[in-house]
Amino acid sequence: MGNQLKKFGKAPLGDKIFIILIYILLAAIMLVVFLPLVYIVSASFSDPQAVISNEVWFLPVRPTLRGYQAVFKNRNILTGFANSFYYMIVGTLVNIVMTVMCAYPLSRKEFTARNKVAMIFVFTMYFSGGLIPTYMLVNSLGLVNTRWSMIIPSAMSTYNMIICRTYFVNSIPDELYEAGQLDGCTPFKYLLRVVVPLSKPILAVLVLYYGVTKWNSYFDAMIYLKSQTMVPLQIVLRDILILNQVDYTMISDASAIAAQRGLTDLLKYSTIVVASLPVLCIYPFVQKYFVKGVMIGAVKG
Repeated sequence: MGNQLKKFGKAPLGDKIFIILIYILLAAIMLVVFLPLVYIVSASFSDPQAVISNEVWFLPVRPTLRGYQAVFKNRNILTGFANSFYYMIVGTLVNIVMTVMCAYPLSRKEFTARNKVAMIFVFTMYFSGGLIPTYMLVNSLGLVNTRWSMIIPSAMSTYNMIICRTYFVNSIPDELYEAGQLDGCTPFKYLLRVVVPLSKPILAVLVLYYGVTKWNSYFDAMIYLKSQTMVPLQIVLRDILILNQVDYTMISDASAIAAQRGLTDLLKYSTIVVASLPVLCIYPFVQKYFVKGVMIGAVKG
């Protein structure tokens, strides 16, 4: 910090003004993002009457846990929470396997048609059949109203595959493959025993990308799922936030809770906090790989 202050003191006046303006802009952006989050957390712990009367600003008012008690007594929310975890874990596992199995052959120089095949994948990023043909395909495969409809249609992202392929090309030397061949290592065994262990940084980034996408996904559920027992948490949250539908019959002591005008708002804020916790818990473990993954994606493969 001391060295940075010394450099700032020796900088020309124009550079100082520019740096100060940058910090002011970043501080304003941080406040725009941070204050709503603080309000949501504070409101989730506040008394319902304080929430509807706009008494909550920065700190909880008359703190209470009634919102979280209602969240964990609502079976729709708990079922949606379990479904979201299932789609995130199984879906991310399928995504990683499909991405690696596709990116690895396209990274090998021995595959002479790799550039042409890669162009076919890139084509799908810009042109697709659209929603109706996709639904007709998923329906003809018998996946509608099944859990696989949340996993199979989005089994791989072309963008993430390109990032993974670029990492394989730039970070894993060809000499390792040649050494493996001399030791009798097959291409598949080389992938499992050499490439995957050396690709932990990019795999961590892809787990973050895919995991967050799966956790926040709701559009596919709206299109393909009809049973309430299979919808993810985001659909339940959407019903509470947008449609203002709270099933009080699913909450114990419903008559006492429904009498309070602020319960719906309190339940909204509490559900938002609970729905955000898994991503907030996962991110610190892969945060050190995040910037590296972004830089890898910026390198032309």
